[in-house]
Amino acid sequence: MNILKSYKLATILFLGCSVAANAQPGSMTDKSSAIASEAVNNEWQPSRRPDGAYDKVAHISKAMPWQGLREDDVMWKKRVWREIDVRQKQNMPFIYPGDENTGGGSFIEILIDAVKKGKVMAYSPMDERFTTSFTKDQIMDVLVGKPDTIYIENIETGEREMKISRTEFDPNSITKFRIKEDVIFDRNLGRKVTRIIGLAPLLDKKSSSGEFIGNAPFFWLYYPDIRDVLAQYEVFNPENDVARMTWDDYFEGRFFSSYIYKISNPFDQRFKDFGMGEMDVLNEGQRVSEELMNKEHDMWVY
Repeated sequence: MNILKSYKLATILFLGCSVAANAQPGSMTDKSSAIASEAVNNEWQPSRRPDGAYDKVAHISKAMPWQGLREDDVMWKKRVWREIDVRQKQNMPFIYPGDENTGGGSFIEILIDAVKKGKVMAYSPMDERFTTSFTKDQIMDVLVGKPDTIYIENIETGEREMKISRTEFDPNSITKFRIKEDVIFDRNLGRKVTRIIGLAPLLDKKSSSGEFIGNAPFFWLYYPDIRDVLAQYEVFNPENDVARMTWDDYFEGRFFSSYIYKISNPFDQRFKDFGMGEMDVLNEGQRVSEELMNKEHDMWVY
């Protein structure tokens, strides 16, 4: 009986190898080894041939649901606002231009593509409470700008002709991301829990002369709504092209570098609104971060 089973298994494997060997270019078998995430950049095109030395399978992931938190189990909570600077070395995955597993675009392009295709709802740049939606048309006005009419001279006729132009969106103009989160001590779990509530890309603002004058939120996203989208795209790992994780895993695992610029307070003000300089803001953020880390120990002591 064991010999018969071994023979059947060998036959199936042989037939499978024969089908793969005889597959014509463009066939389903050929395409299966070049599975790509849904493209988020119109300029990026997946390879028509298996671009690699081994067979690949579709990387389809789904966000793991959060464990429920009961209000009666919450002993302590603090709302925290952080900023992620993509120019820091640890945050370089945010500006990676993309490949077949990252959707062919950077992180900001993944978010914009999800909003444009109606996968998630965006909210007004100044509305971190998620009450006012930010429409696709409003986003496009920011991305490509308002139509600008200019007159150029026709080389052949010498006449001045009207031309309508738009400013193309530059992903590099997003240098920071802002997140709003709740830090909670759950006595049922017996540990501190951090849950991201909202995420906003910050758009660099420049003067007419091109001088940087500051940044402001592009739009706000309700983070629980975008987790399944983030789970479909992988984060580039500079150390190993195989050992990658999804963007949802990246945020849930807290692999990014950030600094605290605001915590809940009676005046709803940021650290710099209290007259602190840039270095003082960073130092205060570090102090608050250490205080939050020690809070879990303090809850166990008491």
